[in-house]
Amino acid sequence: MKKALGFGLLAVLVAAGAGWHFYGPELRDQLALVSAAPAAPTTPPQQGSERNPIPVDIRAPKLGNARQQIEAVGSLRSNESVILRPEISGRITEILFEEGQPVKRGTPLVRLDASISRAQVAQARASIVLSRANYARADELFGKGAGTQRTKDEATAKLAADEAALALAQATLDKSTILAPFDGVLGLRQVSVGDYVNPGQAMVNLEGLDQLKVDFRIPEVYSRLVAVNQVINLRLDALPGSSFEGKVYALDPALDPNGRAAILRARLPNSDKQLRPGMFARVTLIVEDRANAVLVPETALVPSGQDITVFKVVNGKAMQTKLRIGLRRAGEVEVLEGLAATDRIVVEGGVKLRNGQFVRQTEVKGS
Repeated sequence: MKKALGFGLLAVLVAAGAGWHFYGPELRDQLALVSAAPAAPTTPPQQGSERNPIPVDIRAPKLGNARQQIEAVGSLRSNESVILRPEISGRITEILFEEGQPVKRGTPLVRLDASISRAQVAQARASIVLSRANYARADELFGKGAGTQRTKDEATAKLAADEAALALAQATLDKSTILAPFDGVLGLRQVSVGDYVNPGQAMVNLEGLDQLKVDFRIPEVYSRLVAVNQVINLRLDALPGSSFEGKVYALDPALDPNGRAAILRARLPNSDKQLRPGMFARVTLIVEDRANAVLVPETALVPSGQDITVFKVVNGKAMQTKLRIGLRRAGEVEVLEGLAATDRIVVEGGVKLRNGQFVRQTEVKGS
């Protein structure tokens, strides 16, 4: 039995060797072709996956001032301004000031001829001496029962009339001297010594310049935003390169019906007298100014229906985050809610992202 199996195995090996002898080269060629054939292509990782993150520009928000402001134009005015005019008629006898010079309150500026007024005062004083004596005599007699009530009443009335006449004469005399009503700088006079002036005639203007006012208008759509104590910055064409700061102190309660504008008045210091009434001013009204506000570029915002969102990068993923935004300024938006200054966001390329995709910082050219 064992001999039969041995002869069979030997026959198989002989047959295999003969087959390899006749077909071996052909099989070797086929195997070589198979080993030389290119490998089947593999599917690349999906874009946005952890192995193939999307290149985007990633940055942190920055802190800065969020300022809302309104531009307007206005004109400078004196803090106080008056044209001095006489209250009585008369001839000018003295001009006691130099044009364009500062004066203090109460300084005499112009004197009118007061000779008639002084005579009237002297006459009233003489009359009142007699009236006081008559009143004293009538009062004494009435107290003793020797005088009548009528006599006493007449003496009382005459004394009161003479006192009023003296006060009138004295007031007329006082008004013959025109005084400076406040500290200021005098303008150019319009009268000369010897002129006869009438009540209300213009003589000289007086301007208070230690601080100035500026009146300006803003469109009515902004009227709800303005308030007292808001700060303004001024630029003047007459003083290029300089800026001045003031503060709103009064709002006109009525809007201008012609221009549909709110009228505001601000005050600014002018201790060096550099500013002049009548100057044209470009006004910047600062409505709101918040320090350390979180600011992001406008390019980072991604509208999503009625919401405004950004992609915040968390553990390498772009997570879409809803924001509440505030003020806008050139190229930047204030974020009131939704971001912290330490977060990192996608500032460029967010429109092509989907929530949860992996991202990486794009390479900077030239690095």
